[in-house]
Formats: sequence, C-alpha cells, structure tokens
Amino acid sequence: MTGILTVTLNAALDVTYRVEALRPGHAHRVHDVHTRPGGKGVNVADVLTQLGEPVTATGFAGPGLAAELPGFVPVTGQSRRTVTIVAPDTGATLLNEPGPVISPGEWQALLTRFDHLAAHARVVVLSGSLPPGLASDAYAQLITRSPAPVILDTDGDPLRHGLAARPALVKPNLDELTRLLGRAPDLPSDCTTLGVAVAATLGADGAVLATPEGTWRARPPGPLTGNATGAGDAFTAALARGMAHHRPWPAVLADAVALSAAAVLSPAAGSYDPAAYHRFTTAVTVEES
Repeated sequence: MTGILTVTLNAALDVTYRVEALRPGHAHRVHDVHTRPGGKGVNVADVLTQLGEPVTATGFAGPGLAAELPGFVPVTGQSRRTVTIVAPDTGATLLNEPGPVISPGEWQALLTRFDHLAAHARVVVLSGSLPPGLASDAYAQLITRSPAPVILDTDGDPLRHGLAARPALVKPNLDELTRLLGRAPDLPSDCTTLGVAVAATLGADGAVLATPEGTWRARPPGPLTGNATGAGDAFTAALARGMAHHRPWPAVLADAVALSAAAVLSPAAGSYDPAAYHRFTTAVTVEES
C-alpha cells in the first residue's frame, strides 16, 4: 500500500483575493492575490503533503491546468476557475464556475487510472462537485470499484447516490446535511441513520462524528477570523490520515477539528498554520454523545 489517493473530478484554478472591505457594485483594490491549482481533492492532497503523509492525486485537468497536475487525466475542455474574495467584514465570498464537459472517453480513461491507483491505496478520498457531462452516480461508480475504504465529500444527488454505494465515511457540512435530509438535522441522531459513518462539520461549532463504534462531538478552542474556504478540506485530510493509520475515532475527530481550525488562519485553501495547529491539538474538546 502506497498511501492515500485523492480524486478531484472538477479541479480548478483557485484565485484568492484579499480586500479591505467587500462592497457590491464598487471597485476594489486587492491587497494580495494567491493563485494555485485547486478543487477539494487537490486541497486535501496538498494538506496531506504538508503533514508528511504519502499521497497520490488524480482527476480531470484541462489544458491550462494539466501541466500543474501531472497525475490527472487531461481533458479537452478548460478547467474551471474558483474566485474567493476575503474581507474582514464579510469573510470569504466564493464564485465557482461549472467546469469542463467530460466526454465518455475521458471518463473511461479516468476509470482506468482510478482502478490502478486505488488498488494500492490505504484510503481513497472522493471530494468536490461533478463537472458537466458526468452522471450524478459517478462517485458511486468509483466507490463500488475501490478495494480501499472511501471517504466521500460532496453534495446533492452525487451524495445521495454515493451513500447508496456505501463508502466508509461521508463528510457533509451542515448545509449539505440539511439538503440531504430536506430539513434541519437533529444532531447527532440523524447522522446515525444514514447507514455509514458520518463526520458532519458545523463551522465554528466544530463537528459531530457518528460511527458504529460510537458518536462524538468536538469543539474548536474558540472563534477564529480568516479564510474558511479550505477548512473542510483540511478536516477531510485529517480523517484520511487517521483512517490510514487506524487511529481511534475520538483522536481522529480531535485532530480533524484542530487542523481545520488551523486552516482558517492560512491565507489560501490547501494549507494550514503549523503553529496554530500545534496549539489547537491540545485545545480541542471531544465529548461522547
């Protein structure tokens, strides 16, 4: 086994702008710009690399992004861009393009690559939106093909289909869980009814983890100000690392909340503040529910 495999079917060029204040309808002076390959699975892989964890990343990449993502299947359509505008008064505002249209031949090439890589993985992470042209059960197809346990982090119909394929764990945020259930969730009891382990992130309120072995609630050390767009991906990275090393679930949850909190303090998705992560690892509280 070679480590963790992340799959990003809708990779992006991430552009993050920092402004003094966000005022719709007005011109803005940008204080600094961060540009990097992104998409949720790419962010997870970047965080795992910074943690020193063996990781392989694959997915689809258009002509403008393929050179920066050499393990990805090249496609003829242009990869999307995601623009994040971060301001102290409003937090992070995201603009997400839909992505390239994927042909049947490109999907088959991805399946071939996935089969080869998943055969050597300890854990597989499937995360993010689906680009146009892919069926809403695309993640479900990958789950059924994976010999390794799968973490699924997506939304809407891809999440519903993915649940039916029984991944090892799903990681919805509160909004995604609400859309899945069609109502505000009753936590943690609703997490125990989905048939798989569930790690639900709750923003500043931390996270809930429900597994056959038990249910736990973790809370971060306190309120944080920064860019929260990559916090969920850092959380997923910690889950994958913990599963790959068979760590106890409460320890995995505590580490995931600490790492996601440290990611809020980093200027762009796909990274975290190491000093803050070190502090938070002893400050996160975990309670059994």
